[in-house]
Amino acid sequence: MKLGVYNAILHDRTLPEAIEVVANLGLTGLELNSGGFLPAVHIPSFEDILTSDAARDDFLGLFAGTGVSIAGLNCNGNPLHPNPTIRDKHAEDVRRSIRLANRLGQHRVITMSGLPGGEPGASQPNWIVNAWNSAALDVLDYQWEVAARFWKEIDRLAHDLDVKVALELHPQNLVFNPADIRTLVERTAATNIGVELDASHLFWQQMDPVAVVKNLGPLVFQAAAKDVRVNVENAAIYGVLDNRFRRLSPTEPRTNLGGDEWANEWPKDAAWDFVALGKGHDTAYWTEFLRALHAVDPDMLVNIEHEDTELGRLEGLEVAASVLLAADAALHASLRQ
Repeated sequence: MKLGVYNAILHDRTLPEAIEVVANLGLTGLELNSGGFLPAVHIPSFEDILTSDAARDDFLGLFAGTGVSIAGLNCNGNPLHPNPTIRDKHAEDVRRSIRLANRLGQHRVITMSGLPGGEPGASQPNWIVNAWNSAALDVLDYQWEVAARFWKEIDRLAHDLDVKVALELHPQNLVFNPADIRTLVERTAATNIGVELDASHLFWQQMDPVAVVKNLGPLVFQAAAKDVRVNVENAAIYGVLDNRFRRLSPTEPRTNLGGDEWANEWPKDAAWDFVALGKGHDTAYWTEFLRALHAVDPDMLVNIEHEDTELGRLEGLEVAASVLLAADAALHASLRQ
């Protein structure tokens, strides 16, 4: 396994400083944000790398001798958004990330499937959570048509440039479970589209990431190590579809998601929270998660994503890295037996 960190939590540091943090954690990979919801903070020479061998070599030189290498590019966003300001930017970020991956000798781009509106002319995405009525299936029929057109194009580009596009199974996207990724692959005849197995979003949907890895097999291209703690008393009242978010005002610190869309404040007594590895599931569980991934690809890239608000940036990475490394050691010890 190749264990690393997704760099968004280290955007407050320069790239050399972020690389040093990863090396000091005993990890070997750094997944770089390359657009979408977040800017490509650690790739300031993005455009130059696409056209200049010297710029590419200078960028790769920052990793030389550090023991840390690039572990995929991440451009999570909504390339199917009905608002063209958001859609066009995020869709082009996917294309540019695939081209950049090829230039950097990388073979993985992580993103999301995206989510269209519910009908032509819509202005906002429409996530069908439970298609119990015929009108909901009409919406899904339209959304799959939109998705298939875009992802056929992306699959061709990825195939031509020897890049695998790994879609995070993230709610509020058209593709958020194993059935959906199979539908997308079937509708597009895709060869280079699969899954980034982020365990966290499966946990809160009451899915078992180990079972999902075994179910999807070679469709799993990459993985994210992020835990979830279900707050049982709150979940018993509000359910895991807890929707009590608060809109942040322009005077408060907030994250732009494209156009005039912003991340909201998480419920204070939430039904579930993102937490560092070990705070939701123990080392034994993560050992089995790595075992399932290892069976698919012994060189699978597995990167920590830190979103635990109870821990600082470095503190959270240290907690997660200690659990991930212990799980990896336990896995390899068992394989030697």
